Amino acid sequence: MATDKKNDKERSVEERLQNLYQLQRYLSEIDRIKILRGELPNEVKDLEDEIIRYQTRIQKYKDEIESLKAFVIQKKGEIADRRVKIEKYDEQINNVRNNREFAFLEKEKEYEGLEIELAEKNIREATEKQEQKSAEIQHAEEELADNEHILVEKRKELEEIVSETRTQEEEIRAKAKELEQKIDEYTLAAFKRIRKNARNGLGIVTVQRSACGGCFNRIPPQRQLEIKMHKKVLVCEYCGRIMVDGALVGEEQPVVEQAPKPKRKSLKSSAPKDL
Repeated sequence: MATDKKNDKERSVEERLQNLYQLQRYLSEIDRIKILRGELPNEVKDLEDEIIRYQTRIQKYKDEIESLKAFVIQKKGEIADRRVKIEKYDEQINNVRNNREFAFLEKEKEYEGLEIELAEKNIREATEKQEQKSAEIQHAEEELADNEHILVEKRKELEEIVSETRTQEEEIRAKAKELEQKIDEYTLAAFKRIRKNARNGLGIVTVQRSACGGCFNRIPPQRQLEIKMHKKVLVCEYCGRIMVDGALVGEEQPVVEQAPKPKRKSLKSSAPKDL
């Protein structure tokens, strides 16, 4: 009874390793398809972000122009009001009764005149800013149009590549999803974590020429023996990838034949012959 449980446990480890390795094959194939697409998805995303930035910038400039227009209208209104005051002061000056009242009205006229000059200066500056913003809008709109044109071409190119590989990728993803159901959650989570941190996306590798197939560091003989026994899931002490015996997953590595050792020459007696 104990032997049966032991065999079941070993068989469970073997099945997990085989399933993990087959899952790795599926995922590596998906990675290969993504490589075929190249940098196009990233380029499309960058262009979309760039277009949003230009649209936001253009809207910001338009809002600033509207604010400047409102400011100009306000200042023109102030100028009109101050000129009315000046006319009023002129009428009052014609009816002054003493020098003190005359000096006061002249001072008020001077103040209103200075305020009009300041408002006119503000209007000129605001008008110049409107022209600058309009020029910036025109430049941004040209850049926006160029990016939108490029985006259409990139999307078309990406869609052509995706359409060629979509069916194949969907089939592989379906197989990978189905296979994941056969792997326990703990082992699957560990595999995905290892794969995410691996530079080439390999979470499980075979032993190749007594070395890890991921980082190519040499594996001690005792460790190699434990891997071949399939009794537990083992990871590389250098890169952390899960290691599996090639024979278990149908990828037996070729045996390198050693060169034959040179034969040692036999020493013959050099004693002198009898005469």
